[in-house]
Amino acid sequence: MLLLLHIIGMWDIVNTVNTVNTVNTVNTVNTVNTVKGKKRERMIRVLLGRPDGSLSIYRLAKEAGCSHPWAINFLRRLEREKLVEGTRVIDVPGLFSYWLEISDYPPFREYNIQKPLDLLKETRLKYALTTYHAEFLTQNYLFPSRVDMYILEEDLAEWHNMLAEKGLVGKGNFRLLLDDQHVFYSNIKKKEFRIVSTPQLILDLLREEGVAVEAAQKLMERKYHGIIQ
Repeated sequence: MLLLLHIIGMWDIVNTVNTVNTVNTVNTVNTVNTVKGKKRERMIRVLLGRPDGSLSIYRLAKEAGCSHPWAINFLRRLEREKLVEGTRVIDVPGLFSYWLEISDYPPFREYNIQKPLDLLKETRLKYALTTYHAEFLTQNYLFPSRVDMYILEEDLAEWHNMLAEKGLVGKGNFRLLLDDQHVFYSNIKKKEFRIVSTPQLILDLLREEGVAVEAAQKLMERKYHGIIQ
């Protein structure tokens, strides 16, 4: 019941988050700040990856790339919200809801590519799939209607040139997403492809509308079945 209430409450947030900041040209992407203001998200990503409280604060800070004093202060804030006790997560849906509130939809570029996964099998560039294809590879609930994947900012020009050669530029079935490099934290290999960590996948699905939220709920229940009542 607690999970359901949190998911319903997320709908209003999801609708506003989907007013996305689209990157229109390769050059404009340099205006994206992928480091500042991301420490909170890094901490949450690590906490949700190890929610059982087994991480020391020192280790948590190191994994999140922030200072020990900053980590202590942020944990105190989460404790006041009754989301954690120390480094143990006590309200998983609530922590995802908080993460969704502080997270912006990442800038992206769109393409239309035939057989997009074949292209990924050949590339040497770093990437991590998320949303529909990542969910399909993880629990096979959603139709994989679009490829969304995070890339490194320094690889954007190379990705753009390759995709423009293989397909068409503009609204389509393939999105390149740019964010803080910590988005690659604990990424997973599934059937020849790299996908984001389960906490990151859940967050990205919650940003989408409709059945993607249902898929996020199912993933949340499966990963945190011992914590969510």
